[in-house]
Amino acid sequence: MILSTFDVAALLVVTAALLGYLNHHLLRLPHVIGLTVMGALVAIGLLAANAFIPGVQLDDWVANLLSQLDFSQTLLQGMLSFLLFAGALHVDLERLRRDWLPVLLLSTVGVLISTLLIGGALFAVVLAAALPLPAIWCFVFGALISPTDPVSVLGILKEKAVPPSLQAVVAGESLFNDGVGIVVFLILLASAMTGADFSIAEGAKLFAEEAGGGILLGLAIGWVGFHALRSMDAYSLEVLITIAVVMGGYAVAEPLHVSGPIAMAVAGLLIGNYGVNLAMSDVTRDYVIKFWELVDDTLNSILFLLIGLEIIAIVPHRNHVLVAAVAVPIALAARAISVWISLLVVPRAEVASRASQPMLVWGGLRGGISIALALSLPEGDVRNLLLAATFAVVLFSVLIQRATLNPFIERSKRALAGS
Repeated sequence: MILSTFDVAALLVVTAALLGYLNHHLLRLPHVIGLTVMGALVAIGLLAANAFIPGVQLDDWVANLLSQLDFSQTLLQGMLSFLLFAGALHVDLERLRRDWLPVLLLSTVGVLISTLLIGGALFAVVLAAALPLPAIWCFVFGALISPTDPVSVLGILKEKAVPPSLQAVVAGESLFNDGVGIVVFLILLASAMTGADFSIAEGAKLFAEEAGGGILLGLAIGWVGFHALRSMDAYSLEVLITIAVVMGGYAVAEPLHVSGPIAMAVAGLLIGNYGVNLAMSDVTRDYVIKFWELVDDTLNSILFLLIGLEIIAIVPHRNHVLVAAVAVPIALAARAISVWISLLVVPRAEVASRASQPMLVWGGLRGGISIALALSLPEGDVRNLLLAATFAVVLFSVLIQRATLNPFIERSKRALAGS
């Protein structure tokens, strides 16, 4: 049966809502964790039904369903723009200015180091196990799994009354390493798909053009959006203007060959700070913030569901399990090393970063951005292997790291209080 785009979207939204409902009434876990658990349980249950019940071919049905979605267009040019803008709205720009050095280093140097370490370590495993995964694709995985997701961590930091400076570092790093990671991912992906030798000089040039152009575009559309918001007091129209900033800005980025994700992060910063504080009434501010929180939650819910469906469609076997098993410790080790190296040159006055490195390492959760990038990879065995690895790292991040983050937070609070 051929489903329309609307039918597929409706199926995903209804399923995500049903899982959220069951979690709310049965498991009562925090939304992100609960949705991940429910999605994993559904995936495992369907895999078991597919394997042990005669005549059931759920993998074929799910594969056919997913083949009707253009992941590259839907995720890279749709969901990511909304996710990044929504995340940027909650970042305090004044705090970001004070802690700019650790944020800059973690979101640039840290991402590049993490990409290289993860790619190199995964390729070593691939060689030892004789798996069909070329070296360039290992580094593509390094780029897509390096960005961190601040959503669930920031919630805990606020509950535990962690100093705002540490919250700013976590939020700022996550915001900008998303944009940087996506640019690195797209550069490496283009090299992997064309088969051309990767040039560091050419890659650096493309990165500068994409990132620099994205910053300028984000400033421009953020400025236009700010002045449009300031000229009126009509909450429904002002919410529509923020949507127009995201969709219009992202649409303009592609023909200009600049980074849409970075543009969205910058535009979100401007709207979230100057627009929210200087251009909106209390009523409008409430509607805008709640609208974008809802968008962020909904899209993350659908992404977790999608990767669960993808795991069903590929029917994991030994190679997938091996790659998934090694991906988790590799990602954790790379995160620890990249944080340590990135903060070596941070002055001792920057206590928020120096005293809190263990929290920054363990709190570097992976989430919706990594899932979206993995799902956008071209069909084939390589994609299936990298999806399994991404699923494992994200699942470990949400279920294990987030659940055991409290001791690291308390240690950071004591260290900051003592300094």
